Amino acid sequence: MLQPKKTKFRRQQKGRMKGLAQRGNQLVFGSFGIKTLENCWLTGRQIEAARQAVVREMNREGQIWIRVFPDKPYTKKPAEVRMGKGKGDPEGFVAPITPGRIIIEAEGVSLAVAKEALRLGAQKLPIATKIVVRRDYVE
Repeated sequence: MLQPKKTKFRRQQKGRMKGLAQRGNQLVFGSFGIKTLENCWLTGRQIEAARQAVVREMNREGQIWIRVFPDKPYTKKPAEVRMGKGKGDPEGFVAPITPGRIIIEAEGVSLAVAKEALRLGAQKLPIATKIVVRRDYVE
């Protein structure tokens, strides 16, 4: 599962996700990609599930790049605990996602195979996405 080896602080504030993605919003490595249309926190498990779906559909041909990494810790209090008494214990790590962010890129397969693979990968994600193709791509 994706998570940092070491963090400077165990807990982090929630923060706000407003506006569009300012970075990571264009294809850089591959010719095809999954682009987000909503805000969300993606967990390492969700990213890994999408990656496995894409790799399996591409029959291990071509290459994929994961463009997000879950490095923000989130906390959770145990069940049936009263209010107060401090912040909960770290539960896992998430990647804050804003609209326009590229999550996965693919290269080295045909357009039809890439579209189907990325569609299956996008189904594993809890947000609305769209598949983008490089502007100068030719079959």
